[in-house]
Amino acid sequence: MDCSWNVSVFLVYICAVVGTLKSAVPGLAGTWRFVMRSEELNGPAFPPPQMRQLVSELHRDSAVRVVVFRSLLPGVFCAGADLKERARMSNSEAEHFVLGLRSLMNEIAALPMPTIAAVDGFALGGGLELALACDLRTAAHTAQMGLIETTRGLLPGAGGSQRLPRAVGFAVAKELIFTGRRVGGEEALQLGLVNRAVEQNQAGDAAYREALCLAREILPQAPIAVRMAKEAMNRGMEVDIASGMAIEGMCYARVIPTRDRQEGMAAFIEKRKPRYTGE
Repeated sequence: MDCSWNVSVFLVYICAVVGTLKSAVPGLAGTWRFVMRSEELNGPAFPPPQMRQLVSELHRDSAVRVVVFRSLLPGVFCAGADLKERARMSNSEAEHFVLGLRSLMNEIAALPMPTIAAVDGFALGGGLELALACDLRTAAHTAQMGLIETTRGLLPGAGGSQRLPRAVGFAVAKELIFTGRRVGGEEALQLGLVNRAVEQNQAGDAAYREALCLAREILPQAPIAVRMAKEAMNRGMEVDIASGMAIEGMCYARVIPTRDRQEGMAAFIEKRKPRYTGE
């Protein structure tokens, strides 16, 4: 597949050693950007302090077509916040922390471009809520996912109680949240929790590689059309179907005057691949 088009794929590292790196994404002309935290499975650095700033920047960046969230810690996507740290918080501090986390997840969910969570290991509590805030999810068969808050006297507070039912249905979501049960990658695929599940490889990054394959399938499409399709679906899911049709119509109207639409029609007539520019 030709991946030489001039676009950006952002890779957001939610668990990594301290440092910053920018480099070309192999096979996907673009940029890697780290969001850092400690090497512990979970800790007070979740969410990383840089993540909110990066998400804010992504909201304003029209060149980015896909965002991939992954981890560099072997066997861990994100195990959520540090419960030891949470236990030292006052009631008001705990409430403020959860409000901030919920707000961040909402900002991630509202990103205009497609987002993919690559789950190569544990995604528990807030870690799964982060994955649920993404549009698409890939997982290794060895991954372990769960909203385990009820096992600690809590409930999902960063969107999990709302996004999990929308992903797997109310009955299944209630079972998983009530019991705090964890599911592996294969079961997650059967439940509709993830879009793709693959055998883990020796490097431990099979879900990440599958996420890049998924990104490669999205990248050739017209970026404005993809963004408008996301907006139409996300907004339409929250209203009745008549209102959803009106939202679809508004999004469709924003695509009509674009150069990409003209390019798509011309490419079809001329029997060639379209060259979309995001204009």
